[in-house]
Amino acid sequence: MAEQVQVAVTGASGYIALHVIAELLDAGHAVRGTLRDMGRADAIRAALSRQTETSNLSFAKCDLMSDDGWDEAFTGCRYVIHVASPAPIAEPKDHDDLIIPARDGALRALGAASRAGVKRVVMTSSVAAIGYGHDGKSDFTEADWSNEERHIGAYAASKTIAERAAWNFIKALPNDGAMELVTINPSIVLGPLIDPKGCSSTELIRRLLVREVPGCPKIGVSLVDVRDVAAAHITAMTAPKAAGNRYICNTEVRWIAQIAEQLNHDFEPRGYPVSMRLLPNFMVRLVGLFDAAVRRAVPELGQRKNYINDAIRKDLNWQSRAMDLTVKETGESLLALKVI
Repeated sequence: MAEQVQVAVTGASGYIALHVIAELLDAGHAVRGTLRDMGRADAIRAALSRQTETSNLSFAKCDLMSDDGWDEAFTGCRYVIHVASPAPIAEPKDHDDLIIPARDGALRALGAASRAGVKRVVMTSSVAAIGYGHDGKSDFTEADWSNEERHIGAYAASKTIAERAAWNFIKALPNDGAMELVTINPSIVLGPLIDPKGCSSTELIRRLLVREVPGCPKIGVSLVDVRDVAAAHITAMTAPKAAGNRYICNTEVRWIAQIAEQLNHDFEPRGYPVSMRLLPNFMVRLVGLFDAAVRRAVPELGQRKNYINDAIRKDLNWQSRAMDLTVKETGESLLALKVI
């Protein structure tokens, strides 16, 4: 077994963070997860206990909007994996409700990590910080940044602004206090849940299975498995080539109608027929007037973005699961955990 090290994982109750923690514990590391609400600690430990041994897991109270607790949480940690960031299902009325905690929370985490002598921080960003606000462009690499000056939505703006702030923080560190940063930029994350609470990422699958929308908008969605995202974070934690880089973490792009077709094949026999009807754009816009989650997708109508994953495969030797299996296991998980 590799040497045990202490790793802090922020936002420990989150979808991606739980998979990161499970993999770290499986590898024999000690993990300190941060929680905004310590009242959830027992439930999170119980959920993780169904996946792995949790005797090396501890928790610390931290809030993205408060300075309290960060220094104590990172004391003795060699690495920090900063996953915590707000990710609501619907677009907020005030974009600052996402931007401020995302940006300020990242800076709080980086500041505390620097003071604690952490060697490297791996930060969860998003392709939303790469591929938005570019008219007529469909292929994207890590050299691209979303244009937050355009109307790209609160979530994309928050991820872009927070990641830029993180890189600027690292650049401003003195040479004798240098700390390494890596960002992982996943596309839409699917796959099994460890805990059913608060997962906006799997909302697409849930809505299709319960027929909350009357059909499929013409939108191409880039997809990746949550377990592959977790593996990317953990490899990036120590990979020599990773320092100073951002990595697109994406498996493939599919039209929503293709996802619906597979879900119908897998779950219609179990009583969950999925509509494969292609919705005209005007109908999606009409539904969006009454449904905030649908309204968030309206700017993506007709688009099919290609996020190129050459760098992560080369530098991190990253491998990804077949998306057919990921989609099916997402649905299975939602049923097993009684989300639907």
